Formats: sequence, structure tokens, C-alpha cells
Amino acid sequence: MTHPLPAVSQFVCGQPVTRVDGPLKVTGKAPYAADNQIPGLVYATLMCSTVARGRVNHMDTGAALRHRGVLRVLTDFAGLRLPFDTRQVSYFGQPLAVVIATTLEAAAHGASLVDVRYSSRPMLTDIDAPQAVTQPGHFIRDYARGDADQAIRRASVVTDLQFSIARNNHNPMELPATIARWEGAKLTVWDKVQSISSARQSYAKAMGVPQDHVRVISPFVGGAFGSAGETWPHQLLAAFAARRMQRPVKLVLTRKQMYSAIGYRPTSRQRMAIGADQSGQLVPMIHEGRTETAKYGAYEDGLVGNPLYRVPNMRSTYRVVPLDVNLPTYMRGPGAVSGMFALESGMDDLAHRLGMDPIELRLRNEPDVDPTSGVPFSTRRLTDCLSQGAATFGWNRRNPTPGATHDGDDLVGIGMAAAVFYTGRSQCAAIARVLHDGTAEVQSGTSDMGPGTYTSMAQVAADALGMPVNRVRFALGDSRFPAAPPHSGSQTMASVGSAVFTAANMLRDRFIRTAVTDPGSPLNGLRPEDVAVTDGRMFSTISEAGPERGESYQDLLRRRGWPHLDCEHTWTPSDADKRYSMNAYGAVFAEVVVDPLLATVRIRRIYGCYDAGRVINPKLAHSQAIGGMVGGIGMALLEGTQLDHRDGRIVNANMSDYLVPVNADIPALDATFLPAEDKIADPIGVKGLGELVIVGVPAAIANAVFNATGRRVTDLPITVEKLL
Repeated sequence: MTHPLPAVSQFVCGQPVTRVDGPLKVTGKAPYAADNQIPGLVYATLMCSTVARGRVNHMDTGAALRHRGVLRVLTDFAGLRLPFDTRQVSYFGQPLAVVIATTLEAAAHGASLVDVRYSSRPMLTDIDAPQAVTQPGHFIRDYARGDADQAIRRASVVTDLQFSIARNNHNPMELPATIARWEGAKLTVWDKVQSISSARQSYAKAMGVPQDHVRVISPFVGGAFGSAGETWPHQLLAAFAARRMQRPVKLVLTRKQMYSAIGYRPTSRQRMAIGADQSGQLVPMIHEGRTETAKYGAYEDGLVGNPLYRVPNMRSTYRVVPLDVNLPTYMRGPGAVSGMFALESGMDDLAHRLGMDPIELRLRNEPDVDPTSGVPFSTRRLTDCLSQGAATFGWNRRNPTPGATHDGDDLVGIGMAAAVFYTGRSQCAAIARVLHDGTAEVQSGTSDMGPGTYTSMAQVAADALGMPVNRVRFALGDSRFPAAPPHSGSQTMASVGSAVFTAANMLRDRFIRTAVTDPGSPLNGLRPEDVAVTDGRMFSTISEAGPERGESYQDLLRRRGWPHLDCEHTWTPSDADKRYSMNAYGAVFAEVVVDPLLATVRIRRIYGCYDAGRVINPKLAHSQAIGGMVGGIGMALLEGTQLDHRDGRIVNANMSDYLVPVNADIPALDATFLPAEDKIADPIGVKGLGELVIVGVPAAIANAVFNATGRRVTDLPITVEKLL
């Protein structure tokens, strides 16, 4: 799918180009999954379990089938591969039946008429229950260097804290939605996904068809933050229902269903112990973490082992706790934001015990190489983030004595935290094409959940092709386009951007080589290296020929009688991640106001300074940073999923009781990015941004609360009762 071109005439990467898809979104013309109008469509609604563990003894669908408009009630999912045993109930909210009707209202009411009798079994949903069993993770391994346990006993100054973070549920604006249509043995789905290629594979595997029989279309995603990174059961059930009905089926989750139908940031428990000598040199560090997961599946949140500071003795362990819950998943800054809350709160507590400035403590323990692997950093400017961020924020005005700064009756506190997130890169393909009318199309099967991929990729392509950005279109969101990695892990700009950059450069070179060997071209006979391109026009750069000697891409295509010229390329990252430690870094600063009588925390301002490599579009990057800060405010002060451990029910599965930040919660937020690039990581020099900008925010807020009150809160969210 292509979209209107940006209203600027020329650019280079690094300029704040306005989103090309902005007008479509603000006018309601952007087609999200549920917006597609497919002839013959019927509606599906899930009927879900009301126990967390057991077996269905009896299901009566008679009343539902008698309801006007209900066409069918599917209870037998034989032939469909789901992640859980459909003969058992594995969690509260597990799909048990799919009700299909001519209207959404009829399907929803029909689902309420299905009568289910259960044989319940003892269940466990509490990570802190005595009978909860921990297991080592399969992917996150325990790590040790030196003897941290002995060193912690001998350290001059020690902080040893326990941390607790409540489950955070995804609440994007767009509800998960799928429209599925079969044409013979071929399936087309209009879906909300972050990974076009992975979704295609999942549908093919679940439905037992070849991958080339599945087409996934997802041009717009209305927020996801990890929630659409997996292909969830409701998506597969929509395709299953469409096959059974032999007509298109639309299935949209309700807000309540979303809490159990898709994953979430898992509840976590951590211990962070750090020791130092009197000069502030770190000696030991112990980081122990555990998170909840589902018994029927596995998800691991990588919250231990951040390579941030120089410390000779280190031990980290990670465990999962299988429970009768639905499967957790990635949520913005997965693992890192939870782990850095413990690390950066611990560093702040250690600095307080040492009587040392928290920034100074971090600067004194800046490593020369990656402390875990021993390899050099590709680039690392954390110290610049700390010093420049402190100067911009006004850190020198902070009173280090907790509770010493007042504004009337209110307590004022300032805190900071460092941030780090690895630089991810994956293989990606893209095709670049210049058409006979002088415009360019670039395609890759990536997704876009809001960061501005349409715009940033058009910038990269225009820069490489030597064309104005208003003549370049980027298309995504279709499995017919060249394969791309998941739109997650801050890897899209590095991966898709590098593929677009390489394909567009190859196409430009192909045009030039065609021109210099074409007898009819004014550039015939020149060496390719003596030809440049600006505004889509190839011209000579040697003085005796002059820039007037040249022709446009359009001229060459017209003369040759070609409708277009294109190049497709698959970019594969190097093995630099084996030889270098590649990460993006940041320093986050927060100022809070605490009412001592009501024990309420309000944010005054947050500022971040980031080393994220080359920034392709400062406007989009700033927007990403602000969004990450908003998410961090929610995690720190508001968000927490509450389970009734008697039956596994989520009691606040709605937007009234599950609190997220609103306009009144959002103060002055700002961010800057250091001028930098990382050409070791990828040819365009980017390091990733979307995940980084939430990491460190909860810790900075909690540290500011300590500075305001003297109360070290290690349990998120920081609610009233934790400050009383």
C-alpha cells in the first residue's frame, strides 16, 4: 500500500521531516485492521473461560444458536494448532468457543448465552505463593565473574534491596483485530501485527498450509509496544472460523478480553546488592531476578546482566515461575526497564550511603570494555549523556539531603538514572524502483506501530537515490513485499533502513552504469565515479564536462522505453556483535513534587539525553522519547494489573480501573540526542531508540521520590500507601 508524499521538496537524512502518514491518521482515512470492508463479512466473538484451571465438562450452545443473527458456535478446534491443550483450561479467559453472527451485537450476545460447566482444579496465579516453583530460564543463563558473595561481605559500603514490579498490561489505542478470508486453499488476513513474516509463518503452521498460500496485510498499527509481536490464539481462531464458514470473518477483541488474550509485562521480583569501597569504586554486584510465566508456554524477560558499570565481582541469576496465567510477552523496553529500575535505584542508594553525588558514582565506574564479554564498545558516550544532561537539566541545583527542598508545603525531589539497550540488527530485504514518471517506490515487508517508518525510510531512500523526498514513496505492511524482521527491539531503523539504503544505492549505481554505457546518453563514456545525482538528475562532476552534461532518471527510462528500473537486495548484518558490545545509552532526569499529607506524587519535568547513534529524523526521535517517558511515568506511578488469586480473574481489566497516564499526568517532557553514528553496527550509523527511551524513567522517578521524601520505594507502582 502506498500513501501520499510528504509536502517538502528536498532533504537529507537528519532533517525533521513531517510524517507522511499524518494526514491519513488525523482524518481517519488510515485503514487499520478492523476498518477493511470485505464483501460477505460476518462477525465473530470469543466466549472465554471463567476459571483458571480445569476441564470443560459440558457446553450448551443451544440458547446462543437460537438467538437472532447467530450463524454458528464453534467449540471443536480440531485441526488448528493452538499453544495450549484445548481439552484443558489453562488460564482465566482462555477461548472456549467462537460465536459467529451476522452482526457484532448478535455475536457478542450469543457468546453470553453459551452455558459452560467446569470441573475445576487447584490453581496458582501468585508469584509469591509458598508453593510457587521457580525454574531456570532456557535462554537467560546465570552468570558469574569473581566471587561476588564473598566480596559483598567485605565491602565497605553496601546496598542490598528487594524490588517488586506489578504486572503491566498492554493498552494500545487500537484493539487487536483480525479479518480472515479464504479463497480456496489460500488465506488472506487483514491483521494487527508487528511481524508480517512471523505472522505469515504462524498462520501457515496453524492452518496446515504452505506459507505462499498466506497473505498478511497490516499497513497501519494503532499502537502495540510488543503486544502484536506474537500471533495470538484469537488471530488463529479468526482464520479457523473463516475456513469453517467459507466466508470472511472479522474478530475484534474487547478491551476486557485483551487483558487475557494477549501478553503483558510480567510481574517481577529482584534482589540488587552492590558494594563499594570508600572512594566509590564498585567491588561486587549481585542481581537476582524472577518473573512469572505461563505453565503452557514460556516467556523470559531479560532483566539481569546489563553491562553498564565496571565491577570485578558479579553474579546474576534468573528464574521463571510457571503459573496458571496467560503467556507474558514483550512490552516496551522488555527486561531492560525492569532490570534497570533495580540497578539504578541501587546505584542511587549506594551513592546516598557513600555521601557521593549519584552522577559522580557512575562516572567513577565507567568501564573501558564491556564488563561481561571483555570486548570493546562499538561506540559509547554514556559519560557525555550524564554530563550534558546534568548541565541542561540543572542538576547542580539539587539538594542531596532528602526532604530538604520545599515548595510551600510540598516536598520537591530531583533524581536521575542511566539507560542502556542493545543495538539489534537482523537480516532484511527491500526493493527500490524508479518509475517512468520520475517517482520512486521502495518496499519492504516491515510494520509500523507509530514511530514514523513510512517517513524515515523515505528519507533514507531519497538520500541514497539522490531524489527529493516528496518524490519517494515507501510501502510496508504486506507479506508480498520483501521479507523484513519483526518491528520490535529497536531494530527497524538499523535493519530495514540498511536494506533500503543498500537497495536504493544499488539502484542509483545501476542507473549511472546504464547511462555511461548508453550511446544515447549525454553521460556516455564517463566513468561511473564521475557521475553524481541530485533531484533525480544524473550529472558529470568533472570540470571539463560540467554539471550541465547529464540527464534525469526519467529521461533515461523514456529513451530506453522502460516502465521502471529496480533493484532488490537482502541486507545481512555483519558479525560485529561478536567482536563489539553494541548498545544505545541515555541519562534520564526527573523532578517530582510530593504532597506530604496526601502522599501523592506528581511529575514536574523529565529530561533525557541520549546516545542513539545517527538520528534520521529528529522530530520523530523526539516524539519517540516523549512517548517512552509517558510509558515510564505509567510504570512508575500508575500501572498495575490486579489478579484475584482465588480464581485467576483480572479485576481491573478496563480503562477505568487500570490506570494509565492522561494529559493531567504529563508535565514538561524533553529530550536531546548527541550527534553521533555507529558505522560498526550498520551502514547508516543508527543504534536504535524506541526501547531505550523508557529504560531509566521509572528509576529516575523513584530516585526523585527518595530525594523528596527520604523514602526508598522499591515496589512499583509508587502508590499512596507506599509513601504513608
